[in-house]
Amino acid sequence: MKNILVCTLGASWAVIPEVLAFVDPDFLPLYVKHPQRERLQALVREQGLQVPDEVWVVTTEGEKTVKSLDSLAKWWGLLGDVRPLRVWQAAGTNELAGEDECRRIRELTLRVVLKAQELTGNSGQVLLSLAGGRKTMSADLQWAGTVFGCDALLHVVDNGDLPPQLFRPTAEFMTKALPEEVLSPAVEAKNLPERIMPCVSVVMPLFVGRGYRSDLLDVDWQEQGPVTGVRFPLPLAPEINAGNSGLNFTSCRWRAEAGAASLAVEINEREKEGQQLLGNYLATVSQDERHENWRSLYRLAPRIIEFLRETPLTEAHRGWLQRLPKAELHCHLGGILDLAAQKRVGAAVWQALSEDEKKAALVRVAGLLQEKEWPWEWPELLKTGDRSANCAALLVNLSEEVLEEHLFAATRPRFALRTEHEHGFAAYERPGELTGSAILGHVAAIAQYAREVYDYVKRERLLYCELRGSPLKYLSGDGLQFLQLFFRALKQLERSARKEGDNSWLPRITFVIITNRRDVEKGSDQLGLAAELALAARADEELKDFVVGLDLAGDEEVGELKNIAESLEEAFAHCLPTTIHAGEGEEEALAEKVWQAAYHLHADRIGHGLTLVEAPELAARFRNRNICLELCPTSNLEVVGFHDPRLGSPGFSRKNIYPLKKLWEMGLPLTLCTDNPGISKTTLTNEYLTASRLIDGLTLWDALAMIKQSFSHSFLPANEREALMKKADKIIYQIAVEEFSL
Repeated sequence: MKNILVCTLGASWAVIPEVLAFVDPDFLPLYVKHPQRERLQALVREQGLQVPDEVWVVTTEGEKTVKSLDSLAKWWGLLGDVRPLRVWQAAGTNELAGEDECRRIRELTLRVVLKAQELTGNSGQVLLSLAGGRKTMSADLQWAGTVFGCDALLHVVDNGDLPPQLFRPTAEFMTKALPEEVLSPAVEAKNLPERIMPCVSVVMPLFVGRGYRSDLLDVDWQEQGPVTGVRFPLPLAPEINAGNSGLNFTSCRWRAEAGAASLAVEINEREKEGQQLLGNYLATVSQDERHENWRSLYRLAPRIIEFLRETPLTEAHRGWLQRLPKAELHCHLGGILDLAAQKRVGAAVWQALSEDEKKAALVRVAGLLQEKEWPWEWPELLKTGDRSANCAALLVNLSEEVLEEHLFAATRPRFALRTEHEHGFAAYERPGELTGSAILGHVAAIAQYAREVYDYVKRERLLYCELRGSPLKYLSGDGLQFLQLFFRALKQLERSARKEGDNSWLPRITFVIITNRRDVEKGSDQLGLAAELALAARADEELKDFVVGLDLAGDEEVGELKNIAESLEEAFAHCLPTTIHAGEGEEEALAEKVWQAAYHLHADRIGHGLTLVEAPELAARFRNRNICLELCPTSNLEVVGFHDPRLGSPGFSRKNIYPLKKLWEMGLPLTLCTDNPGISKTTLTNEYLTASRLIDGLTLWDALAMIKQSFSHSFLPANEREALMKKADKIIYQIAVEEFSL
């Protein structure tokens, strides 16, 4: 980090010590006795001004300037400062009596400030002193500050009645604390008596304001590209090395090369064409992208937009990602909790059991509590007696380490489980055998489960979350009662947060009811029952805004589409939004099934849809119908298996590239989801980082656009969705400005 103080200089060299003492009082004690010393120091703190690491001076040539620089160099030598003092002189200038001289100093001033900004970068500060030189020089420096940006515009004023010691100070006088008063000598010519004059109090440093870099610098102009120091070069002036014994002074005498482009002329032209230039830039941005981003992001400075568009998302951006408001569209209620949360839910159920119920449960799971290795069929053992009590007994009496071994270690490596593990997809589901429907059969689990979900959603900065689950499998099949109890628990948590003043992040949580293709094959009408439950919830005054859609899950090879469509006909008639699990496999032949499912079952979204990448014509239909894909990178790795540069992905070649990038470039609406964050040990933030790793780079701009897709394809009513998106848009813009502005 480097901080630079840039000053203009004329005949009065003392303005430079006066400004430096303001921003670096510990080094230069001029204002120790100033009556407003504390106010001056507070102002520096309030404005966050940093001590300059270098002092740069822009000035002219001529006799007066030489004398002024001589005094400045002597003063610098007396200070013994080790920081650089650099001086640029505009060749061919003296009193700035003509337009040509003014043009030369203006061009030099602009180039010096441009160089200072590029050297300080994002982390340093540029401070500009307007106190020295002629008014035209100060005006040029102020213009440079408003064009290139600066952290402070500084000035020094006086009351017009300066004592001689300040009017023509010696170098030594400006190295110490200025006295409160001085004795003025008699002026013999006018026969004036000596008098006591105030000294330090007649000088007042000022913070005038800041400058903000013009967006016009970063857009193309007449095919010349943005304004940079490469296009408008300036050599770095040598450091002044002066001591008490005399002056050893070298400045940089600068003159623009013949025929060189003028920075001042180009900035003037850019400002004249300002709106058109920015409009052309934004038009170019929109032409290059297939997915519109958040509306407010197009108000950012072009340099920030380009940074977002060009920067790959990496682990270094985890904190930024975590801060962003996000929406989750594909998250299973039964797979959301990690082991610690599962144990807390288990404890809530255990506490509600009678002593006899606890004893009976312990007897039923005694073998599992004692055995170091569990048989593969152990989940079937829990279905004997009270399944929820059995799960609670295991969760309460086994440590996280032991549960980790039985639930996760038995299916490692968790990669391409569907084809590489002998138990296929069941191996993926194994870590969820003690949660979801296994524990939610007991009413005491619901409130704690809701708390764990609510805390997870807030922790992960989800402004919106669509949970999905199978209520007909909870509370002995009383799906409507489950939904009511779960919804009430969530609302109570929200009310408590409001009451405690925690209004900073109140997420919106809704529910999508899952129905399964397998139920058609079993000859039952569970599909129809799930649809009826969804419609009943939508008709319920309490639940009408909670249940927002229907999800069709299960093996894509199972069930005739005709029979499935018939079972869901009433849901379609009521325009219930639907999402369909489809295309999670790799087989190209499944792509057609994805389309058939979407077409015949009126899908608004598709869960996964990975196989569409091999069927561009079908993908085009999805794009035309604005059907959004819900991609879940970590679970896709665990179930299907794709090339992962971090894992090496044994057995999977570079041909098995995760299709996200290709689908995105096809223009398909898609967003990233977690699927089962507890089972996959992931978060939505992590899903974006994983996706970027799998495709060798997802840009920050792409990640933001995908987050927007998740909001815009939610199952909320249009007016609520728009309100939520406006809220997210505002937060995202604020974060972008805080994170990436210079």
